[in-house]
Amino acid sequence: MKLVARRTVLAVGLGGAAAIALDVALAPTIAYPGAQARIGAPAPAFTLADSNGKTVSLADFKGKTVVLEWTNHDCPYVRKHYGGNNMQALQKKWTAQGVVWLTLISSAPGTEGYVSAQEANKLTAERGAAPSDVLFDPKGDVGRAYGAQVTPHMYVIKGDGTLVYMGGIDDKPTARLADLKTAKNFVDAALSEMTQGKPVSVTTSRPYGCSIKYSS
Repeated sequence: MKLVARRTVLAVGLGGAAAIALDVALAPTIAYPGAQARIGAPAPAFTLADSNGKTVSLADFKGKTVVLEWTNHDCPYVRKHYGGNNMQALQKKWTAQGVVWLTLISSAPGTEGYVSAQEANKLTAERGAAPSDVLFDPKGDVGRAYGAQVTPHMYVIKGDGTLVYMGGIDDKPTARLADLKTAKNFVDAALSEMTQGKPVSVTTSRPYGCSIKYSS
């Protein structure tokens, strides 16, 4: 099933909240046909340039838990999580405990969400974000391999390289800041369970957000 990405009107809340016109997608439950990411299987390998000119590979972090966060700073759903300090808080909480947090940009050059390395570093500083690295995937090869469809789309990888979570950041598919207070954060829950030596109870969820602007 292909991702349906179109200009649409989506209700951004429950209980009769007003609708807002956005370029958004509630991702289908089936990922891109070519996606290689599977729960319990090795996460797709990759090597990308970061915002400081370094080359970063997933293999560099063998033995460490890794979080992948697909982002687009212009997306209202991304702005919700950064504007409410939710994403930064998660980054700081878990990188302090040794988790590697990689923020990926798969927007093609000239499309919404694409930024230069300098602009990416400026955004990180201005928002008080704390990823381990910001990585660029302008051809979209890594995003497609993972089946990343929207921003934010989240993945958690165990130290042995297996994928243990993929999907939305939480269970509130809205752009309302107020919903952060009552949301169940699937990424935080997965990392907490892993830290406690427990199996991840929710391994997949339906991602929500703005469609990734891949190159054609």
